[in-house]
Amino acid sequence: MKSSDLPTPQEVASAATPKLTWLQSLRVYLEPASLRMLALGFSAGLPLLLVLGTLSFWLREAGINRSTIGYLSWVGLAYAFKWCWAPLVDRLPIPWLTRGLGRRRSWLLLSQLMIVCGLVGMALTDPKVTLAPIVWFALLTAFGSATQDIALDAFRIESADVNHQSALAAAYMTGYRLAMIWAGAGVLWVAARAEVANPANYDPNGWKVAYLVMAASMIVGFITVLFTREPVPRPLAPTKSMGEWLQTVLVEPFADFFRRYGWNAVLVLALIATYRVSDIVMGIMAPPFYVDMGYSKDEVAAISKIYGVIMTLVGALLAGVLSVKIGVMRTLMLGAVLSAASNVLFSWLATRGHDVTALTLVISIDNLSSGIAATSFIAYMSSLTNINYTASQYAMLSSMMLLLPKWLAGFSGVAVDAVGYHTFFIGTAIIGVPVLFLIWLASRRLALKSPTSAS
Repeated sequence: MKSSDLPTPQEVASAATPKLTWLQSLRVYLEPASLRMLALGFSAGLPLLLVLGTLSFWLREAGINRSTIGYLSWVGLAYAFKWCWAPLVDRLPIPWLTRGLGRRRSWLLLSQLMIVCGLVGMALTDPKVTLAPIVWFALLTAFGSATQDIALDAFRIESADVNHQSALAAAYMTGYRLAMIWAGAGVLWVAARAEVANPANYDPNGWKVAYLVMAASMIVGFITVLFTREPVPRPLAPTKSMGEWLQTVLVEPFADFFRRYGWNAVLVLALIATYRVSDIVMGIMAPPFYVDMGYSKDEVAAISKIYGVIMTLVGALLAGVLSVKIGVMRTLMLGAVLSAASNVLFSWLATRGHDVTALTLVISIDNLSSGIAATSFIAYMSSLTNINYTASQYAMLSSMMLLLPKWLAGFSGVAVDAVGYHTFFIGTAIIGVPVLFLIWLASRRLALKSPTSAS
């Protein structure tokens, strides 16, 4: 027999893998692993808005000035620095819990308990009376949420083989988006119906009930963690000393990135650090803007928190198609242009007063743009990673993506107080212009490729 007559490894694998119908393929979403990830995705998506957008709405309704609300958005920096304690979550056992639940489930349960304690604490605090406690409880919630993200990423990766990872990721994102609707529209709906005073006046009871309901909603994550099995533990490479451990975990991923890109690494990092500036800086002041324009909780819930999320998903799907048709970099450029343009539309909205039709139009374009920009940017960052350091390098890149925008967003309230909403929104569009040049330069100097492996 000739060697050419022998089947290739690809042919052997293809023959060994049975062909599945579309219906059989879709049944993957009914498998226990996918259903678990749907529930855990819900618990991951719930806290984010409760310490950012929804909290900003509550604080503004309570009469907190815009400058203070802007500064309090720095609570979200916990998500930007989660890479700092990610190695501890990966390796450090929790007394009593780890022995009974395992490495991943113990950290998931601990982080969920932190989230619940933070949300309950926020619920029992009236920011109109005293602000400091709600800040500390929001920090606890954000820290717990960021820690849950770290543990959940590891849990997801270790829960299934490579052929099932896409299904788990899809289930996770579905649960995450459902939670964002519940923590955005749901909390406003509950707060509006729990108010005992005139809805035109501030009533802390509505927000108290709403945040307690959100805390109770974390039971979805609790039950999932307690009644599931720990993934098969992956052995950790032993290290001879603390210095060697720090070198492997913290230094080498950075060193590898700069070895591969050289001086172009500065260009890449500049693009990553600035791409979402326009979007995030504007977004912090959006909820106070709705309050100041006289939009009710029900209007914001329906238009921004439900319809807006749907438009974001449409934008994400569109970005996937466009990336295939015209390439990631061109889609990245389109997302940046649309994000800046949608901020200009908000400046127009500021001149309209209470106009529900205009709000719907602006939210449609803004969230569609956000979906395109965010999805293409994730694809871009993924292409930059070395497969040997995927988790570490992606965590670092995604953290850098948030660091500068979140820091600048802290001054957004000061800017609005100084120049007004109309000029502020124009300004957020302008700061997005340099990003266009960085995208153009990166597309010319760097060839985009799949995640690489170290030689």
